[in-house]
Amino acid sequence: MLEKLEKVIEKITHTEHIDESQKPMIIEKLKEWQKEEKSINDIAVRFENWWLELEPIFAEMGLI
Repeated sequence: MLEKLEKVIEKITHTEHIDESQKPMIIEKLKEWQKEEKSINDIAVRFENWWLELEPIFAEMGLI
């Protein structure tokens, strides 16, 4: 997803079909989405690591 957003930003930067005054706002919003995607990915990794630590405990208790 992050790579796709980079490609979109690059195309927006070089296109002539979008008004020059609109480009900075569009690019800014896309960069915000990139940051959100990174944050979501970080949360997913942390949750996965947490689960790997707790899964044996739940298994021992017979909950999984």
